[in-house]
Amino acid sequence: MINHITIHMDWYNQLENITKVPETVDEAVNRLVTLLDDEHKLAISTMQESDLIDLHFSLGIAIRNAFELHDQDSELLKSLGPFVHPDDVSMMIIGQLWHSLQDKGK
Repeated sequence: MINHITIHMDWYNQLENITKVPETVDEAVNRLVTLLDDEHKLAISTMQESDLIDLHFSLGIAIRNAFELHDQDSELLKSLGPFVHPDDVSMMIIGQLWHSLQDKGK
C-alpha cells in the first residue's frame, strides 16, 4: 500500500510541476527539457545558434502561450526586470535551452 501511495504522490508532484507556470528562465528551460521529445531536442541542439530565431513563430509562440508571458503579472517576466517583452523572454528561454542541450551533448 505504501508503494502505491508513494507512486501516486510522485505522479501528482510531477503533474503539478508540469502544469505550474515557471517563474524563472531556468525553470522554463528545465520544463522544456522534460517535455520535449528526443527528436525535437536533437533538432534544436543541432541548429546553429544564429538560426534559433527561426523558432520564434513556432516554439516561441508555444512558450509565450504556455508560460503565460503575455500576462502582466507573470512571475517569469518580473524575475527579469521591469522592461522585458514576452518575445525577448521566449527567445532567451530558447537560447538557454539550446545551450543546455549543447552541454548535455558533451
